[in-house]
Amino acid sequence: MFQTFDVSSTPEQGPARLSALRPELKDIGVDGFLVPRADVHQGEYVAPRDARLEWLTGFSGSAGFCAVLPDVAGMFIDGRYRLQVRSQVADVFTPVHWPEVQLGDWLRENAAAKAVIGFDPWLHTVADIDAHREALSDTQITLAPIANAVDQIWTDQPPAPMAPFTAHPLQLSGEEHARKRARLAKDLKADACILTLPDSIAWLLNIRGTDIKRNPVPHAFAILEKSGRVALFARAGKADAIAEHLGADVQVHGWDAFDGYVAALKGSVQIDPKSCPYAIKPLITNAKLIEAADPCSLPKACKNPVEIQGSRDAHIRDAVAMVRFLAWVDAEAPSGNLTEIDVVKSLEGFRRDTNALRDISFETISGAGPNGAIVHYRVSEDSNREVKTGELLLVDSGGQYQDGTTDITRTMIVGEPSDEHRVCYTRVLRGMIAVSMARFPKGVAGSHLDALARTPLWQAGQDYDHGTGHGVGSYLSVHEGPQGISRRATTPLEAGMILSNEPGYYREGAFGIRIENLIVVKQASPLPGADARDMLDFETLTHVPLDRRLIIADELSDAERDWIDQYHADTLRLLADRIDSTTKDWLIAACAPL
Repeated sequence: MFQTFDVSSTPEQGPARLSALRPELKDIGVDGFLVPRADVHQGEYVAPRDARLEWLTGFSGSAGFCAVLPDVAGMFIDGRYRLQVRSQVADVFTPVHWPEVQLGDWLRENAAAKAVIGFDPWLHTVADIDAHREALSDTQITLAPIANAVDQIWTDQPPAPMAPFTAHPLQLSGEEHARKRARLAKDLKADACILTLPDSIAWLLNIRGTDIKRNPVPHAFAILEKSGRVALFARAGKADAIAEHLGADVQVHGWDAFDGYVAALKGSVQIDPKSCPYAIKPLITNAKLIEAADPCSLPKACKNPVEIQGSRDAHIRDAVAMVRFLAWVDAEAPSGNLTEIDVVKSLEGFRRDTNALRDISFETISGAGPNGAIVHYRVSEDSNREVKTGELLLVDSGGQYQDGTTDITRTMIVGEPSDEHRVCYTRVLRGMIAVSMARFPKGVAGSHLDALARTPLWQAGQDYDHGTGHGVGSYLSVHEGPQGISRRATTPLEAGMILSNEPGYYREGAFGIRIENLIVVKQASPLPGADARDMLDFETLTHVPLDRRLIIADELSDAERDWIDQYHADTLRLLADRIDSTTKDWLIAACAPL
């Protein structure tokens, strides 16, 4: 099981920890140090042992980094976290709007002319370091790989996770790992390929782990050879229980054997510069280095029929829990006795009642009133707020089931909504429907569809500072690439890709609105008289009612109203026989035609 350790830093602790780090940097002989939210595997989420950024600064978001200099420490965060960072870090850390401000530009302004900036080469990708060095190429500021300076002062750093790996059964994966290995090996650009992303290794070998909280992935490295054989590197004992599952063509090695094994590779070796730790590159001394995309990334994203059916099943199960929860909120919230933490605990309880929940898929976001405007808000005992009448409640949550991963956001009103609540909610809903109804030719990427979700908001001079959608794994990470729906999502969408569809609107100090369903890309049915070209569209996986009290029907087109009514009719059909009579009465009312 995943062990929990307290690695956070309160705003009061941050200054002392920063003060302890600076003399350490001076002793090492560098003028600064980069502290990313990353581990050696370069996945999105980290174990407590690797939560260096949170320990140093107090910032608990899923993306960002700190650049520590002698007189300033820049806290680089994107649009999702600009409210959150204010409450989590002390004023000795200066928030920097990233990616609008790049590290190179910031160092030009804040670092000494000949500063040497240290970085842990295991915690930064090849692409990141190359980009930073290119940005500083016309300066005398240099980046130097060093041992991790935070580890030197973090005296009670948690141990590495040691739980054993498990096999993911064929009836859920839909493809034997021997076939996956052979299929991918044929298309390698080199004689061998180094894999470091936990979800890639989990998918390729049909294994799972508990090394990352909320994400069933294993901490391991792997090398896929052109023959289809794999060398798997893991800490002692972690792969013992899956030896029979792995078979003779997957050879397990100790964690400490990785560096020497890579150094001995001959011929050519493929790495993905966007995910490969910088430290691995200089280990490749006897082989030709080839840079190419992680070969697991795209095949993993394109779910097979078994995985898609598993996701459908998981979403129906999850919808039952969500409907019971929403009915409970409607019954209990008007009393004025609910808090955000009550909401989180109750929702997880309804999911556990399914008897199939392995874990929640991320920390539940439960934001009442102004807390809903904090995009990735995480309630704590200090921030816990009452759910008040007349306010919006935003709940973003998900479950990890062995047959699928879910992610859903619903925004609901307690009591009577204001006109502004309804106007903004309807705009967000129209954007979500626009993506849901999209029909597009092959070759279209998420960047092309992003504007569909934003148009109703743009027309009112509004927007949101996060992507419209991210990829979702199959009992894997709730955030999965390379697919997405955002300005930066350039990978063409393909059948089988699962994505979130989650436009929003946030008014600081007042309320937040987000509506999220998961959708899967599928081959579109031909239309009479249409050109004979391949077209794609979406199937909606999530079936949970929208809050009809917040919808202004007169602002919707006929097609939008029809979509909502059909969505609610499908929801009622799928769930009515799976819930108790009281919840069913609530569901019938919630799914009534507009």
